[in-house]
Amino acid sequence: MDAVSNQGRAIELLQQLGLKEYEAKAFVALTRRQRGTAKDISETSEVPRTRVYDAIRVLKSKGLVETQHSNPQVFRAVSIDEAVNTLQSEYVERTESLRSALSGLEPADDEESTEATHEVWSISGDQGIASRTRQSIEEAAEEVILVIGHESVFTDQLVEQLRSAQERDVHVIVGTVDEELQAAIQSALPDVEVFVSGLDRLSRSPLPGDDTEISRLLLVDREAILVSSFTDTSEEGREHEQAVFGRGFDNGLVAITRRLMATGLRSRNNPETSET
Repeated sequence: MDAVSNQGRAIELLQQLGLKEYEAKAFVALTRRQRGTAKDISETSEVPRTRVYDAIRVLKSKGLVETQHSNPQVFRAVSIDEAVNTLQSEYVERTESLRSALSGLEPADDEESTEATHEVWSISGDQGIASRTRQSIEEAAEEVILVIGHESVFTDQLVEQLRSAQERDVHVIVGTVDEELQAAIQSALPDVEVFVSGLDRLSRSPLPGDDTEISRLLLVDREAILVSSFTDTSEEGREHEQAVFGRGFDNGLVAITRRLMATGLRSRNNPETSET
């Protein structure tokens, strides 16, 4: 990534973290210089000079910029590490405030809430699916069975989640579709049971034109299931992950997946029966 791309990306990320466009541009401009006047900032950032002072005022209030009271005034950005830590703290504080506000909302209807015993939901996007995977593993009380069909699913975050579950005395079993991935997972999680599943035939569809690839099968406490798949999106040049999540011991999706995963486990324990 070149300097221009880095600058644009930095401005975009700062805006996502709560800064307005001129504030983000002014801060990036100061980060590129040791110090600068309003005129310097305007020339470097293309922020109108009359708007620079407003942007600097906000950046100062956030602890991102320091001022030297000379004539003209000179400004400098705090160090990158300090700026990142400051914005991170503010982000955490805002998300916690959001959690509190949302938790305090009154229900919009008068019906008594009842816990659903049968439910299936669809989830789209890597972040949403990773978040539901994390939540499901954290809620596990007895057992987590995870079959990984795509190496990109096996992230450092997933390793920590599985390790944490095992430390809570949750029985963790991980299946893979090949021996290479099995070795990588076993190396990262030496105390976890890892096997090559008998479900490799489900990884890719034999149907012509169907490029869907199963990426993960997660079964928690034998009553909640998450199944995700990758679909090639050639227009974007990358794959898009989609999933379904089911809960409830008698849920059809859960029952079918439990039987499929049990087949995989039997194939592991009795290789000679895998074709029967």
